[in-house]
Amino acid sequence: RVDHLLKQERLTDALALAWSFYEGKGKAVVGLSGDTSKRKVVIADRMVEILLHYADRTLKKCPDQGKIQVMEQHFQDVVPVIVDYCLLLQRMDLLFNQIYDKMSENSVAKGIFLECLEPYILSDKLMGITAQVMKDLLLHFQDKNRLENLEACIVHMDITSLDIQQVVLLCWENHLYDAMIYVYNSGMNDFISPMEKLFKVIAPPLSAGKSLTDEQVVMGNKLLVYISCCLAGRAYPLGDIPEDLVPLVKNQVFEFLIRLHSTEGSVDEEVYPYVRTLLHFDTREFLNVLALTFEDFKNDKQAVEYQQRIVDILLKVMVENSDFTPSQVGCLFTFLARQLAKPNNTLFVNRTLFDQVLEFLCSPDDDSRHSERQQVLLELLQAGGIVQFEESRLIQMAEKAEFYQICEFMYERQLRYDKIIGCYLRDPVRKEEVFNYIHNILSMPGYSAEEKQLVWQKALEHIEELLLLSPCKAADLVAIHFSEQIENIITNLQDQFLLFQFLRSLLDPREGINQDLIRLPPCITEQFIELLCQYSPDQVLETLKVLEYCRLEETIQITQKHQLHEASSYLLEKKGDIHAAFLVMLERLQSKLLMLTQDDESSAELPLLENIEDTLMKTIALCQRNSHNLDQQQREALWFPLLEAMMSPQKLSGSSQCQYSESLKSLTMQVLNNMAAFIALPSILQRILQDPVYGKGKLGEIQGLVLGMLDTFNYEQTLLETTTNLLNHDLHWSLCNLRASVTRGLTPKQDYCCICLQQYKRRQETADEIIVFSCGHLYHSLCLLSKECGTVTKGLMRWMCYKCNSSNKGGKLSENFSELKKGSGASLAQVSNELAGPAVALVAEAASWESLLDPQQIQAFDQLCRLNRGTSRLALLTELSRGHGSEKHGLLSVSHGDPATSSVFQNENFQLHLAPPPLAED
Repeated sequence: RVDHLLKQERLTDALALAWSFYEGKGKAVVGLSGDTSKRKVVIADRMVEILLHYADRTLKKCPDQGKIQVMEQHFQDVVPVIVDYCLLLQRMDLLFNQIYDKMSENSVAKGIFLECLEPYILSDKLMGITAQVMKDLLLHFQDKNRLENLEACIVHMDITSLDIQQVVLLCWENHLYDAMIYVYNSGMNDFISPMEKLFKVIAPPLSAGKSLTDEQVVMGNKLLVYISCCLAGRAYPLGDIPEDLVPLVKNQVFEFLIRLHSTEGSVDEEVYPYVRTLLHFDTREFLNVLALTFEDFKNDKQAVEYQQRIVDILLKVMVENSDFTPSQVGCLFTFLARQLAKPNNTLFVNRTLFDQVLEFLCSPDDDSRHSERQQVLLELLQAGGIVQFEESRLIQMAEKAEFYQICEFMYERQLRYDKIIGCYLRDPVRKEEVFNYIHNILSMPGYSAEEKQLVWQKALEHIEELLLLSPCKAADLVAIHFSEQIENIITNLQDQFLLFQFLRSLLDPREGINQDLIRLPPCITEQFIELLCQYSPDQVLETLKVLEYCRLEETIQITQKHQLHEASSYLLEKKGDIHAAFLVMLERLQSKLLMLTQDDESSAELPLLENIEDTLMKTIALCQRNSHNLDQQQREALWFPLLEAMMSPQKLSGSSQCQYSESLKSLTMQVLNNMAAFIALPSILQRILQDPVYGKGKLGEIQGLVLGMLDTFNYEQTLLETTTNLLNHDLHWSLCNLRASVTRGLTPKQDYCCICLQQYKRRQETADEIIVFSCGHLYHSLCLLSKECGTVTKGLMRWMCYKCNSSNKGGKLSENFSELKKGSGASLAQVSNELAGPAVALVAEAASWESLLDPQQIQAFDQLCRLNRGTSRLALLTELSRGHGSEKHGLLSVSHGDPATSSVFQNENFQLHLAPPPLAED
């Protein structure tokens, strides 16, 4: 079978089949006796021949012309198959000798071959590579600028296959630090040289105080991770250090870090350059590396000595030099505090060093980095360093340095929560948080009654400071926790403006405080209104509209005292004294009109006119709101003085001489238009003509007003006539349509009775009549009577369509038919059976005015519901199956004589009725 596939040039299938034989899974080898190993050798040799033939064929079939992408695609389809089967057979010699030599004949095939090795190397399936192939692989990835892929491959390779000098040079030139460290560690067991190389790059700029480049920052971070891995016994960048080398590596790294001088250091080099460089690079991360290392230390005497020694070096480097920031020094002592707080601690640190650090951080003469120094000291205390200090001295120094967070930390340890309020008030950064702190202490469980009482008293002592900080938040706090002390707080406040802010926040519902929490006497509200009139008179009216508790008489006196006319008018109207409220607004309007007539400056004319218009609109609104509840005489007492006030300025000066007469006339017309809705026009004209000024022949001055009133009258009259004509026309049209519909003849939809199913002509009973309904159904009157579909009401027979009624038996209207019999009658159509032509409908007398629907209305409603309901799907399916069984009748055949065999397709609800719309007579 394999040979057959080879003849067909199906080399991939041949290899797959041969491999199945090799694994013993092929059907041809199942159950065969004999030595399996010998069989595998034979099959493997055969597969090698196929692979070599495959490689030759691949090179021969390569397209010589065309784009390079075509050649790459050709080899990408074939070369991975060859590499895969070589690795499955574990024939590295075949892969890197004969196959590789063949692929090297074509540069494209060689590149694809080398790239195919990458996934096998990264998955550790291919560890060993010949030196030549490795060299070519490095050059290929370097030419393709795929240095990251190259570095990932190097750290997975067997180092014996690499040219160490070439790889180290290549990695250093291209910044492949992971690969470089791997080569040094795995190839030469050298764990110190990589650190020396990296320190040489990052140490000079750090010692000179310069900022590092991005590349140098990457090197520094890799250096910290590398040191951490070495001290933890892990290989970098992956794997583990051999167990026999772990102690040696740790000792070498520690000895390297605590060297007094570097190997190539200058004469003026500072001591412990490596520790100093790492502290300058990233103090916190370097100390974290040491902390993780100290966690791994057992009861090893040498390890404990290294631990103490490096701590002494850290203290010597950082405390005795001033080139470290407070944050860096704080990180060191936080690290030391955490180490000293451990139960099995063996470190010794002189306590005086902590005192020096405290003095350094709390130095009152140094204002720089204030928040940073405070945060560092707080972290030091929280890490357990508080046991190194005397608490009273610590609080004293913290207060002097204005470290209020430190003071809060100490007071909280001592359960002196009342002292913390002062810390918040003196801290410019956290002042606003004092309200939440007080509220939490007084509200939350977990505090004793004595502690809450001390906080309550301290907050009450500082209430004025809290009000100065935020009147709204202070008022909210007072309403919740100090509601019984509000009057005392108001009495003790000397600053009137502060008192006003407090009362506004407390009493104004718009500020958001729940008014149900406070119960104050009315005098407090009146005091607030008094202060509001002094400090914010523009907001008095809006505030009065939302205030819930205030005495009207006293409040009116306050607003009148401060001459706040609109507020006084509002209160008088609320009191019910409409005339007094109107007089206040009228007086205000008259004063402004007087100012307008006396002011000759045109510059002040426009703002004053706007002010007059605003006051007038508010006065008109007052009159409109209350005119509905007044009699005619009281209405005239409001509107006529307002009209007189607006016309008075026009009497004093001629319209031609006054620059603002047109504006006043426009405002006067607004008064007339609004008062016309409450006072008759003849009364208004009579009042104008009775004026002594206009009664002596000066009507020309009010000619515009009178003409405006007449225009208004004409407009309203025209509007009324037009509306009446439209309503009459609509009524006439509706009646005509109704008359046409009730006098139109009815055409039955069938020529037989819907109950007895006999044609209406065949019945010869003289007492029998033909009843035709508007729905189109036809009945004999005797048939309807037999079905109880006829009732006598007021001497007139009332009929109901039996079919429409029976089709809605489940409905509510049909269930109540017995009640509807007692209701009003309906319009019926009775037709004599002797008429040969279409039946003519007769209109019954008008229905009586009753709340229930008559039978015909019920019938029309039922018909509408039935038409919208549609035909049952089950009925349609049944009809279709029945029609298919009896084809002789056809699909639409129907027997009128037998209701059981009638077709749903013949039903009037199913058929399409096309007819022109009826013409209604004009």
